[in-house]
Amino acid sequence: MNQPLAYVHPGAKIAKNVVVEPFTTINNDVLIGEGTWIGSNVTIMEGARIGKNCTIFPGAVISAIPQDLKYGGEETTAEIGDNTTVRECVTINRGTNDRGKTVIGKNCLIMAYSHIAHDCIVGDSCIFSNSSTLAGHVTIGNYVILAGMVAIHQYCTVGDYAFITGGSLVRKDVPPYVKAAREPLSYVGVNSVGLRRRGFSTKKIREIQSIYRILYQKNYNNTQATEILEAEMEVSPERDEILDFIKNSHRGIMKGYFRKS
Repeated sequence: MNQPLAYVHPGAKIAKNVVVEPFTTINNDVLIGEGTWIGSNVTIMEGARIGKNCTIFPGAVISAIPQDLKYGGEETTAEIGDNTTVRECVTINRGTNDRGKTVIGKNCLIMAYSHIAHDCIVGDSCIFSNSSTLAGHVTIGNYVILAGMVAIHQYCTVGDYAFITGGSLVRKDVPPYVKAAREPLSYVGVNSVGLRRRGFSTKKIREIQSIYRILYQKNYNNTQATEILEAEMEVSPERDEILDFIKNSHRGIMKGYFRKS
């Protein structure tokens, strides 16, 4: 149902039961799935691909061109998965030639004033609190929580189930299953509360804690720690995910926290 005061380009493909509120603009080459609600004063630009049952609150701008001087007008997309909520004044830019798209997964909550730049890939079931900011080419795993005003440097990666505390500046990669805090950003423990909420057993959480105890609390360097983990820790999906994350990190993983004496 489109309100008469909304503008919808004839080339936009919108499911029949999508609601578009007044004063919203939807441009050409836009796809919106069934059951989605688009609030007033939203701007949805070329290349937007919005899934089913999404909720887009007033003031959001979806699929604007990248804030990247290298962008040359190439056709790219900004994709939002099913059941995702985008709150007030969120900005999500479309991709560049690097990845060709910016992607937000399913069942995410992107709170007010957050910014997701070009070529970011965000997994499923993530929560970004108010004013979270992702620079270009950032990769975020599944079930990641960013507290308010987190700022993530370009090309950084955040692993599955990580929690990053409010006001953090993320300059290095954040491994899966951890809590990250302090300045400079550091490992402060395993995200045990989040893992319990997602059905991880106490035994599994302790296994993950044992892995990070070797990595962060035994004064080994990363090469030494990974060799010990491979030799001494029982093979499991979580162990292998952590090892793969460390080995494939391009910016290097964040450090452990050591209290100064």
